[in-house]
Order: sequence, then structure tokens, then C-alpha cells
Amino acid sequence: MVKTKYDVLGIGNAIVDILVHTDDRFLTAENLTKGAMTLVDEETANALYEKIGPAVECSGGSAANTIAALASLGGKGAFVGTVHDDQLGKVFRHDIKALGVDFNTAPTSSGLPTATCMVLVSEDGERTMQTFLGACGGLGPDDIIEDDVKAASVTYMEGYLWDPENAKKAFLKAAGIAAQAGRLVSLSLSDPFCVERHRLEFLDLAENHVDILFANEDEIMSLYQVNSFDAAVAAVRGHCKIAALTRGDKGSVIVSGDDVHEINAEPDALVVDTTGAGDAYAAGFLYGFTHDQDLPTAARIGGVASAEVISHMGARPDVSLKQLLTEKMS
Repeated sequence: MVKTKYDVLGIGNAIVDILVHTDDRFLTAENLTKGAMTLVDEETANALYEKIGPAVECSGGSAANTIAALASLGGKGAFVGTVHDDQLGKVFRHDIKALGVDFNTAPTSSGLPTATCMVLVSEDGERTMQTFLGACGGLGPDDIIEDDVKAASVTYMEGYLWDPENAKKAFLKAAGIAAQAGRLVSLSLSDPFCVERHRLEFLDLAENHVDILFANEDEIMSLYQVNSFDAAVAAVRGHCKIAALTRGDKGSVIVSGDDVHEINAEPDALVVDTTGAGDAYAAGFLYGFTHDQDLPTAARIGGVASAEVISHMGARPDVSLKQLLTEKMS
């Protein structure tokens, strides 16, 4: 692959995560759908915050997590997303830039505050998310810097971004610039409920705009409305150049044309919190792919990154993934 200034340019929601342990009784009492990401308004987010126990706040957002993990692997990344010029916005900007990621989107000084996502982690490691998009809704086409898109081997977007209309326009603009420059476009489906909301548009993206599609087992089955993973694999073949499909402890499957690669999960992976598992996998895969690794090796790197992230609370690596990768792949 031709070397560029950035391996990956991520476009996504700039969010500060609020991580808290919970149990199924609390989820039931609050009428929350376990394992789902639900969009809420500021009032609902504040009311739930008052009911939860001690929490940890840290920078998050799906695509931002991917770019953070990419940087931990030693990759070159940039991020596009909107924060408010408030305290949480300053925290987000500091955290991502401290990783060596270029973040050139100007903060807003009016309107809604920086986005938050309450991540309620159950005893089995499953996460239930209540997301207040806040300032993220301000992201639009004007935030897309043409030269940055052209300077990235891959432009990557999270499916969650498909909810705000202006953000959708921003991604389509970036996808067009990338295609004209001979660069690649990637999309993560993000969440089965997100797929249900935008199925027809995601199908069009997969077939006409996306080169590398990321999805887990439930998401890809939801996209094609089939009852088996094998049927989903058959359906996705030919819709995009590469589909990277994760299956939890079953590992991952890479579909590229007539080729199907099955990669085992990392052995003895400790599951504490699954938040960010798919984000880290995408980072590892894209790191390997943009550094001229074959598809199975890129998928193995994704598995290593994902296994590290699920071994602790929080969606970003606790250790240097570059060093971990050296140990695991030697």
C-alpha cells in the first residue's frame, strides 16, 4: 500500500464515557435494554446519572477508540468529531492529542455540551449504553478537511454517526473525496439496533461506497435479515472488497471475494468489560492492513488488540499495544 501521512482518518462521535458496574436488576428497574446503545436526551442522561453508583470518566466514542488503539499500535491516525468548549470537551481533546493523534476539528462555543455515554457494565461483561450525543450533532460537511482525507490510506466511520443528518452528509463528502483520491473507505456497523434503524442505507453503503466493512455476528445477520452467520457471509460476499466479521470467543472471519479466512480468538482472553472490543479489533485490522500484512495476519492483530481491551474496564488500551503485539506475534 502507498505510504500516506495517515494510516487511518476516523470520523465519529466525540464522547466522554462514564463507566459504572451494574447488574441485571438495575437494568430491569430502569427499563434498559441490556447490550444495546440507546440515544437519550440531556434530561434523561442527567436523571440516570443521579441513580448510578461510583463511576469512572474517560474519553470514548467508537471511531475515536479505534484511532486511539491504532496509535497505541504505532499507527498514524487523525480524528474528526465535535466537542463543546467545556471541561469534558477539553478532556477529550487532551486525551486524543496526547496519543499523537491529529484532531483538527474546532470546538463549538454555543449549543449543547460535549457528548456523554453512560456505559453500564453487567457482571458478565456485557455493556448497556445510554448516549447523549450533545455537541456531536454539530458535526457537518464543513468539518471535513479535504487534504486530511486525501492524506489517509483509509477513511473510517462508525455506524453510530448515521443518526444525525449533518454527520451523514459529512461522511458521504469524505467518502467521495477518498474515492476520487484512490483511497479506501471503511464502515463499522456499530450495533444491531443501529443497523435496524438504517438498514437500507447501510446496504447501499456496503455495496456502493465501502471497501472495508466491520461488523459482529449479530450486526451482519441483522443487516441481511438472515437467521444464520453462514447466510450472512454468503450475502456480504461481493458487496464490498473486504468484510471483517467478529464472533466473540469464536474469533473472526474475513471475507474477500471468493476467499474466506477464519481466525481463532486469542486463547484464555479475560472478559471484564466488552466495551470497545469491536473498536480495538478494527484498529488492529486496519493497522495490519495499512502496513502490508495479509488479511489473516491483520485479523490476528485485531484479535490481540481486542483481547487486551476487554480484559479491563474502559474502551481504550491499558498497555502499549505495540509492545504487546511484539510479544504475541514473535
